[in-house]
Amino acid sequence: MQKVIGVGETILDILFKNQQPISAVPGGSCFNSIISLGRTGMPCTFVGYSGNDRPGRQTEQMLRDNGIDTRWFQLREEEKSAVALAYLNDAGDADYLFYKPQPSLDDNWQWPQPEADDVLLLGSYFAICPTTHPQIQRLLQAASRQGATVYYDLNFRRSHQHELQELMPAILQNYRLSTIVRGSADDFEIMYGTRDTAYIYDQYIRPHCPLFLCTAGEGTVSVHTPRGQISLQAPRIPDVVSTVGAGDNFNAGLVYAIMKRGLKREDLHTMEPEQWRPLLQTAIAFAGEACRSHHNYVSRQFTASLNQKQP
Repeated sequence: MQKVIGVGETILDILFKNQQPISAVPGGSCFNSIISLGRTGMPCTFVGYSGNDRPGRQTEQMLRDNGIDTRWFQLREEEKSAVALAYLNDAGDADYLFYKPQPSLDDNWQWPQPEADDVLLLGSYFAICPTTHPQIQRLLQAASRQGATVYYDLNFRRSHQHELQELMPAILQNYRLSTIVRGSADDFEIMYGTRDTAYIYDQYIRPHCPLFLCTAGEGTVSVHTPRGQISLQAPRIPDVVSTVGAGDNFNAGLVYAIMKRGLKREDLHTMEPEQWRPLLQTAIAFAGEACRSHHNYVSRQFTASLNQKQP
């Protein structure tokens, strides 16, 4: 059966507004995506870990409550769960403080075997960190051999800009083993000093990966392929509460649309630019829904209505 395999870190997000805490929910970039996908009823598994403490057990329970397979999720006795403080401004955008150890994966790290029908979703620092990337590369190679679709979200934060030269070989390896590379205009401005998506695709992505997707908040969403390019204007969301999970839920929406349509890696490689439009519209809808609450995921009411129509 076709499934989504999510790989990444977990973190307890504590949200503040006007210097006061307003919400505390399990988070992490890929984690947020997988929770939303689980709520759609898609078969999902999450590969990651947390500390065997109250936040870690809360995180594991959140996965189970949303139908996610937790056989490859670890609660580590020696680990303290990571925490992020997110200070929201009036627009719902967050300024972060992170309290977390360096992520690590040992040689015994295990994952579910990717298959040709699967989508492997991963990204952020977890996918390029020197103490995790050797194992991530093994997983990517296994997914590539089996013909699985690999969706790689850079999610490159400014706090790692000083490491960019050291991290670039891992980033390029991830590009080469991916089906889709996704990033925000902010990511690429930090990495390459430009927000010009056509230039970024031609110079930095296309030599390694044929499919490139770039988002820009309420700006333009662009897809670049060897067959051409398409851009959509993201609609303005008047009732934004928090943008913390917006990008993660864009990823969830795109994966949902891919899965719902039964698209495989070879299908994505041969699609015309216009065929990406309905997939992008679904992804934008997921992102917009996530912005309407202090949680990092789409609501169950949203997924209940979504499953009544074709993405």
